[in-house]
Amino acid sequence: MFPPPLAFGMPGLPEMAIFAVIVLVLFGKRLPGAMRSLGQSVGALKQGLNESEALDDEPAPPAVKPTTKTPTAA
Repeated sequence: MFPPPLAFGMPGLPEMAIFAVIVLVLFGKRLPGAMRSLGQSVGALKQGLNESEALDDEPAPPAVKPTTKTPTAA
């Protein structure tokens, strides 16, 4: 029992190349800006992860116990 194939089968290399050309024609002018934005997002994510690891390496400040004063009867 094999799973049913897609409508026309799996796309081959020529079909993928044609699809890539169509995508480049349609989105060619916006593609560099989108990739730049993606690169900046990845850089910000890495920077945040590094800062998070640096914070994990620092020792925690000592815990301060809250002082509660009991009322005295006068």
